[in-house]
Amino acid sequence: MTAPLLALSDGVTIARRNLIKLKRVPDLIVFTLLSPIMFVLVFAYIFGSAIDVPGTSYREFLIAGIFAQTVIFGSTWTGLGLAEDMQKGIIDRFRTLPMAPSAVLVGRTSSDILINVISLVVMSLTGLLVGWRIRSSFLEALAGFALLLLFAYALSWVMAVIGLWIRTPEVFNNATFIVIFPLTFIANTFVQSSDLPGPLRVAAEWNPISAITQACRDLFGNTSPLAPVPDVWPLQHPVLATLGWSALILAIFVPLAIHRYKKAVSR
Repeated sequence: MTAPLLALSDGVTIARRNLIKLKRVPDLIVFTLLSPIMFVLVFAYIFGSAIDVPGTSYREFLIAGIFAQTVIFGSTWTGLGLAEDMQKGIIDRFRTLPMAPSAVLVGRTSSDILINVISLVVMSLTGLLVGWRIRSSFLEALAGFALLLLFAYALSWVMAVIGLWIRTPEVFNNATFIVIFPLTFIANTFVQSSDLPGPLRVAAEWNPISAITQACRDLFGNTSPLAPVPDVWPLQHPVLATLGWSALILAIFVPLAIHRYKKAVSR
């Protein structure tokens, strides 16, 4: 078996191991899903009446932002899982096995896609209950969900680097929350970026999270001509911007994560 096929086979084995763990501890996925559901209900029913989006309902405007926030937080599972495995010595056991160095990372990031798929299904059902509707074609909607998963997969490699660097789950949770939480709010996830004050507006317009959120709104048909998009390239071409960000992140962090993994297991 060639090296790439061997790495793929090893990665599938690691992914299966991670999914079995998820099956045995269903509480993990339950509490992961409760947070975005809470965000939908709070923003839709409490803040929704105070936030005006011209030409469309706030609930339709909101759901794309919730989708983006959910898959971004879902991507942290990769780093958290690696940090736990490092702490418990499981990575050291993997080191003694004849497997490709990239297999653990490929298996970890691939299995965590399932968590985001489950999250998106639950979020879609929750959105439908509060009044969100897909107003585009089936293929466009499918492209929107696929783009979310691609962006989350790219970010999972960032989380892999952080998880291998920090090495303790508690510190990893705190570190990623401090960064991700403000990033998902300094964007067009919950309010229009044009409503933000000067410096924050510029940051939001060039925030990759704004691009994926705007791309989803476009692909789901949740935009309105009465709410014009800011005249900046990432928001005028959000699908291309999201693809570009995803490719750039993967190009930088896939080799960096593999390098970090090799360095961690060589100690």
